[in-house]
Amino acid sequence: MENRVYCLYRVSTDKQVDYNDSHQADIPMQRRECHRFAEEHGWVIIHEEQEDGVSGHKVRAENRDKLQIIKEHARQGKFDILLVFMFDRIGRIADETPFVVEWFVRNGIRVWSTQEGEQRFDSHTDKLTNYIRFWQADGESEKTSIRTKTALGQLTEDGRFMGGSAPYGYDLVNSGILNKRKHEVFALAVNKSEAAVVRMIFDKYVNEGYGAQRIATWLNNQGYRARSGKPWHHASIRGILCNLTYTGVLRSGDSRSPVQQHLQIITAEQYAIAQRIREARADSASENPRVPLNTRGSSLLAGNVYCGHCGSRLALTTNGKPYPCAADPNRVVKRIRYICYGKTRKQTECDGQTGYTAHILDGIVDKVVHHIFEQMWTVNKSEIVSQSYRERMAERKALLESAKREHAKAADELATLRAEVVKAIRGESSFSTDTLGTLIREAEDKCAALEQKLKSAQAAYDEGQALMASLNTQYDAIIGWSELYDGASIETKKMIVSCLIKRIDVYRDYRVHIDWGIDFDQFQFGLDLSRKEEAAKTA
Repeated sequence: MENRVYCLYRVSTDKQVDYNDSHQADIPMQRRECHRFAEEHGWVIIHEEQEDGVSGHKVRAENRDKLQIIKEHARQGKFDILLVFMFDRIGRIADETPFVVEWFVRNGIRVWSTQEGEQRFDSHTDKLTNYIRFWQADGESEKTSIRTKTALGQLTEDGRFMGGSAPYGYDLVNSGILNKRKHEVFALAVNKSEAAVVRMIFDKYVNEGYGAQRIATWLNNQGYRARSGKPWHHASIRGILCNLTYTGVLRSGDSRSPVQQHLQIITAEQYAIAQRIREARADSASENPRVPLNTRGSSLLAGNVYCGHCGSRLALTTNGKPYPCAADPNRVVKRIRYICYGKTRKQTECDGQTGYTAHILDGIVDKVVHHIFEQMWTVNKSEIVSQSYRERMAERKALLESAKREHAKAADELATLRAEVVKAIRGESSFSTDTLGTLIREAEDKCAALEQKLKSAQAAYDEGQALMASLNTQYDAIIGWSELYDGASIETKKMIVSCLIKRIDVYRDYRVHIDWGIDFDQFQFGLDLSRKEEAAKTA
C-alpha cells in the first residue's frame, strides 16, 4: 500500500500554545502528533506545509496558498495521504471545507486526522458526518469569537476596567473581584491632585487656545511634573487630550461603558470640543484653519483673516511709529495692524489695502459676533431643526427600512441555500454540490453588497441624527459663549470667534465677508444674516 504522506499544520494566531485544547494547538504539538501517528502506521512523511496566523473560519481555500500547493501536488499524484492533527486544521467553513475534503478523496488522496481517524465517503452517512463535523467547527469559531467579544464588551459596559496601567489622573485600586485564576483585579479611582492638572490641561486647550507644547511649557514653569517626576512633554499632553476615559467612559474595542460618574474628570462636551480643535489644528496647513494659529497678543483675529482682493492671509504686525496712549499720555504704544502678506512681499498682484488697523477690524467683527448672539436668543430651541430637514430625515429613514428588508431577504435566501447542502450530501437535492457551491458564493456576494448598502443607509441616517443632536449642542454652546464673551480674556474671545467663524475676507474700506464655521441656515433666524455681514463697515 502506498504510504507517502503530506502533513498540513495551521494556527490562527501566534499565541495558540495550549496543549490541552485541540482547538488551540500550536505548530510543534501538531507536528509531533502527526509524526508519532505516521510512525505507528508505518507511513513516511515526505512533505509538510505550515500556515501561521491563517484563520480557517475566515480565509477561504482559494486564498490559502499552502492548501493550493497541496491540491496541485495531489493532482500530480505526488502523495497518497493527507494527514492533519484534526480535520478543522483543513478549515472551518461549513459550506466549503467538507467539499475540499471530499475533493481530495475523489482525487485518490486518503484524508486522515490523528484524533478522528480517516474520513471516508462510502455512503451518504459518511457525507453527512463529514458535513456535520465542519458545520460544528464553523459554529465553534463563530461562537468563540462572539463569546470573547461579547464578554469583553459586557465587562466594559458594566464599567469594569480591562487592565493595563492607570491613565494619568487615576490610581489603580483593589476591586474586591477575583478573576478565573483567583487573582484580584484592579479598578480605577480618581487621583485628586492629578485630576486637577487634567482639568487645567483641557481648560487651557479648549478655553484659551493653548497648544500641547505651550501647555507643557506652562505646566513646567508652574512647577508641575509628570507622574514620573520628569518635566511634561507635549506628547503626553496630546495623549491626555485624546483619552475618552476622562469623561468617565471606559472603552474596549467598539464597546463603551455608560458614564461612570465617579471616574468623570471633564465633561463630554469639553472633550468633544477638544477633539474638534485637535482635528482642526492637524489641518492647520490648510487654507482655512478652524482654530486661531496664535492666541497670544491683544488682537481678536489670528490665522483666519484674509485679503479679499488677492486671497493672501493677513499677518499681524506692530509696524508703524509709536504714539501716546489715549488712556495714559505718558505711555507710548505702537499701532497694531493686519497687513496683506502677499502684497507686502510682492508675491501677488493685489489691488487692496496694504493693511488694516487691528482695533477697527476687530471692532467690526466684534459687532457681528454680538449680532449673532442677539439673534440666537430669539431662537426657540424646540424648533431648531427646519421642516425641510425633517423631511430629508424621513426620506433617510425610509431608505434605511428598505435596505433592512432587502438585506433580510437576501440573508434568508443564503440560509436556504446553505440548508440545501445537507440534502445534496444525502443525494436528495436537485442541485449538484458544484452548482450549490456556486449559488452559495453568488448569494454571499449579493448579501455582502446589500449589507454594504444597509451600512451606507444606516450611516446616512445616523449622520442626520447626529446633526440634529449637534444643532442642539451648538445652540447650547453659542448661548453659553454669549454669556461668557463680554467678560472673557482675549484668549477665550479668540477661541469663541474661531469656533463661530471659519474665514474672514477683508476688502478696501473695511468691507468684510464672513464664512461661518457653524451652519446658521439650520437655525430658524435664517438668511437675514448674510446681508448684515456683507454690509458691516466701521462707523
